[in-house]
Amino acid sequence: MENLKNVHPLDDFNWDEFEAGDSLNAATRKEQEEAYDKTLNAIKEKEVTMGKVTRIGKREVLVDVGFKSEGAIPASEFRYNPELKVGDEVEVFIETQEDRRGQLVLSHRKARASRSWDRVNEALEKDEIIKGYIKCRTKGGMIVDIFGIEAFLPGSQIDVRPIRDYDAYVDKTMEFKVVKINQEYKNVVVSHKVLIEAELEQQKKEIIGKLEKGQVLEGVVKNITSYGVFIDLGGVDGLIHITDLSWGRVAHPNEIVELDQKLNVVILDFDEQKKRIALGLKQLTPHPWDSLDPNIKVGDKVKGTVVVMADYGAFVEIAPGVEGLIHVSEMSWTQHHLRSAQDFLKVGEEIEAVVLTLDREERKMSLGLKQLKQDPWEGIEERYPVGSKHVAKVRNFTNFGVFVEIEEGVDGLVHISDLSWTKKIKHPSEFTQVGAELDVVVLEIDKENRRLSLGHKQLEENPWDVFETVFKVGSIHEGTIIELMDKGAVVSLPYGVEGFATPKHLVKEDGSQAQLEEKLSFKVIEFNKEAKRIIVSHSRVFEDEQRAAAKAERAENNAQKDAEKSAVAASNATNQEKATLGDLDQLAALKEKLSGN
Repeated sequence: MENLKNVHPLDDFNWDEFEAGDSLNAATRKEQEEAYDKTLNAIKEKEVTMGKVTRIGKREVLVDVGFKSEGAIPASEFRYNPELKVGDEVEVFIETQEDRRGQLVLSHRKARASRSWDRVNEALEKDEIIKGYIKCRTKGGMIVDIFGIEAFLPGSQIDVRPIRDYDAYVDKTMEFKVVKINQEYKNVVVSHKVLIEAELEQQKKEIIGKLEKGQVLEGVVKNITSYGVFIDLGGVDGLIHITDLSWGRVAHPNEIVELDQKLNVVILDFDEQKKRIALGLKQLTPHPWDSLDPNIKVGDKVKGTVVVMADYGAFVEIAPGVEGLIHVSEMSWTQHHLRSAQDFLKVGEEIEAVVLTLDREERKMSLGLKQLKQDPWEGIEERYPVGSKHVAKVRNFTNFGVFVEIEEGVDGLVHISDLSWTKKIKHPSEFTQVGAELDVVVLEIDKENRRLSLGHKQLEENPWDVFETVFKVGSIHEGTIIELMDKGAVVSLPYGVEGFATPKHLVKEDGSQAQLEEKLSFKVIEFNKEAKRIIVSHSRVFEDEQRAAAKAERAENNAQKDAEKSAVAASNATNQEKATLGDLDQLAALKEKLSGN
């Protein structure tokens, strides 16, 4: 109680203000205000400073910058940093110290932007990992807010996996690295993939270092391509080639697997340097050939489905993963007009075939279709003996003859020289056409090589036996020039026969050269029955006449000369006779004279 006696009220204590709620006098209030002001930071408007987060609300974040009041910042300015918590220090821009409500106005976005370009360049230079907020999608990628700057995130730089849903990344905050800056246009490119790749690279080294061939691992289908499937083995990718997905034929890998599917795979091979891993799926199941019916043997009939077509043949699956080849030569007994296997079969067709060869160790099988029918060459001599006549169908031409088919599987050749007795045929197409019927006679049978030699002209008698008597050497016939060549001309003679005349035998009497389609007289100067060749000459016709006339004239002249010689001789003989008689008379007279004497 003694202590209470020593308590005295202040001399200047104002009881009225105390009752109103203010117990300080004017002097004390001024001192306290000055002391309080000294505790506040000296902040200036339009400057950047650091502040501490004091409260985080849905719409705004309160930040204490050491001023007499806290500043409010829209919560949207911190979307890039979802891990923001009370007590974190953030940089803020002083918009104004007091608004109309006396509130300190701050901006975190402007504070970031004020030095964002420097920070972006620093992040690229130091290869720094930074956080960014994905604002929206754009063509080819995403727009990311980093330090208040809009940067471009290419779609290929979001993840190591192909992105199927870009919208799932919008409104997310992720870590990035600045990978490219265009200083001129202030463009920034960032990547999230490089962070994943760096981490995966280390994981790959560790995983590959533990791999062994034949090891079975669980993986997830990461990507499907036309040539194979990429499997995520938990940080490292491996490839199952399309041929290692199934023992059977696979048109596309999506027939076997689907994205995000978990499956077991076996390691076939790997390269530590290139970090390539070859995987197999079919190797986890027994080979279909091992379960093939052991009773199947050569000569048996089997059923299957055509799975692949090629020009040289067709592959037929007779059991899952077990295929046999039907070569095009085993599809039909007919060979000459065959073009490709597509003439007989198509993919998906179910057929029956005969086993021709079977090698279980090599896992190879050849099949045949034509063996389902009887070989048409069996008993060929009885059905088509030499000399027999038949009607055949023209299949195709060659320069040396015509291939015809007498029946399915029985083909023959008519040589160009056996088409006509009289016409000189340069190509079979001049004589007949593909698909036309042609009468033939069997000339020769080669059963071993499955060949028939046929003839057409042999259906008629050889007219050259008659021509030999008609076109004797020296005989003259009318002919028409039907073809002119450098070496001479082809001349059409009677009875459908053709002759040949060299240029020097085409000179006419007036010295001019005979022309195409001109009709003239021709003399046979050579006849070769074996070679069926007739050589004619127009020049010889008038040349021989001229020679005959000259010869006749010479003969006549010679006869006249001989006559003249005979007359002279006769005259001389008469004169001699006369002289002799005169002499005799003289001798007689002399004799008489002598006798008289």
